[in-house]
Amino acid sequence: MKALLVSGLTATGAGTGAMLTLHARAGLDPMHTVISEYAFHPDGWLLPTALTLFAAGGVLTAEALRRAGAGRWIVMLLVAWAVSMFLIGAFPTDRPGVPLSMSGGIHRYAAFAAFLVMPAAGMLLARDRARYARAVRVLSAIALGALLLVVVPYVVRMFGIPLTNDDIPAGLTQRVVVITELGVLALAGLSLLKPSFQRSQGAASPSLA
Repeated sequence: MKALLVSGLTATGAGTGAMLTLHARAGLDPMHTVISEYAFHPDGWLLPTALTLFAAGGVLTAEALRRAGAGRWIVMLLVAWAVSMFLIGAFPTDRPGVPLSMSGGIHRYAAFAAFLVMPAAGMLLARDRARYARAVRVLSAIALGALLLVVVPYVVRMFGIPLTNDDIPAGLTQRVVVITELGVLALAGLSLLKPSFQRSQGAASPSLA
């Protein structure tokens, strides 16, 4: 199991490195430019690379948790997050101003699914009293709050109110979601490195002692 955890953390770390490298090379405004638009930069190949590494990290961590006796819903949500990450990278978004295509639609809804399921997994993991439960709960709450801010502009546009990413810190709120969710994933893996899952008295779900 330790090999799974180390591999998962390594994949997540490598993905983070690829994402940071892309941001440093692109030189775009992180306050207003959403991460998906980095795909149109000459170094845009780093984006699907990072997302695929995140997906691998999610699957490996989920399998480690399953073997440790984690709740089924925690494992399923982490796998769903990993699949969503892969789809985000495999189906790029559309260029700004272009009508929504099938690829852009898959990208958008996979991103929404990923943003939603990781905080849910984090809340369940915290409820099971895992190590770093408080930090996981805080990060999950921040991710959910930032996700609400990400969704609001789309709702506003549905009512015909013109609103561009230059009018709001769309890039910032999206990055808050991504950073906090990667933090939840990392803590989920780190929580298993030393202690082992133990059943609490009368509880159906495991906890980390």
